[in-house]
Amino acid sequence: MPNLKDLKNRIGSVKNTRKITKAMQMVAAAKLRRAQEAAEAGRPYADRMNAVLGGLAASVGGSDTAPKLLSGTGADQVHLLVVMTSERGLCGGFNSTIVKLVRAKASELLAAGKTVKMLTVGKKGREQLKRDFGELMIDHVDLSEVKNLGYANAHDIARDVLHRFDAGEFDVATIFYNRFQSVISQIPTAQQIIPASFEDVSGEEATLYDYEPEEEAILADLLPRGVATQIFAALLENGASEQGARMSAMDNATRNAGDMIDKLTIQYNRSRQAVITNELIEIISGAEAL
Repeated sequence: MPNLKDLKNRIGSVKNTRKITKAMQMVAAAKLRRAQEAAEAGRPYADRMNAVLGGLAASVGGSDTAPKLLSGTGADQVHLLVVMTSERGLCGGFNSTIVKLVRAKASELLAAGKTVKMLTVGKKGREQLKRDFGELMIDHVDLSEVKNLGYANAHDIARDVLHRFDAGEFDVATIFYNRFQSVISQIPTAQQIIPASFEDVSGEEATLYDYEPEEEAILADLLPRGVATQIFAALLENGASEQGARMSAMDNATRNAGDMIDKLTIQYNRSRQAVITNELIEIISGAEAL
């Protein structure tokens, strides 16, 4: 049984930990507001961009002149998985849920005889994946020094991915990230970006507009921007999800620390009472002996 000094030191240590987790919760709450606003502001642009590209792609169809980013290489043997996680920990299961989805997808592709390559964005996902898929990793993007995430960061990642596609290094590219839904809910998402994949659009989208120059020429210019837009939207969603997960994790940690302090305080008071009782018994016994 620990003595009073040990219990007192432990209570002080847990109180200091609670101060840290409470401070981290408040910081995450402040960052979450900005990140959530950025993610929600980027959704309409990304959705409209995809709708326009979807309409153009539907009008082009399976034309021989369709851009390579739309038609693909004609094969799906080599897959590039772009894994987006956080640079820092203490955010609950945020990174683990993405890694779990990536592991399942990679295992499925490898079992089907496909070649898998990985490009990681964020060191936490890289640390978890390199134990099982270290030989599949071809590059890593470090955003730890980036204070304000912007379109330029997404453009750099998109440029690297497009350069690899033009060089024939892969046939299909898929991004993995957490889509922000609420503070306690983030949805692990896998989205194919190359070749471009769009939701079905109505015929009205294609007939309302006449395009000049031809659809193929417009797609050739817009599709690379569409890839960068999708990556930027994923980074924003991931940023909001990370702060939401961290805020929730630190709130739980603060509550658990409070519960532990209460239990340790009760144990300390009981031990202290036992010590006092023993001292009184010794005093009374000594007095009776005299």
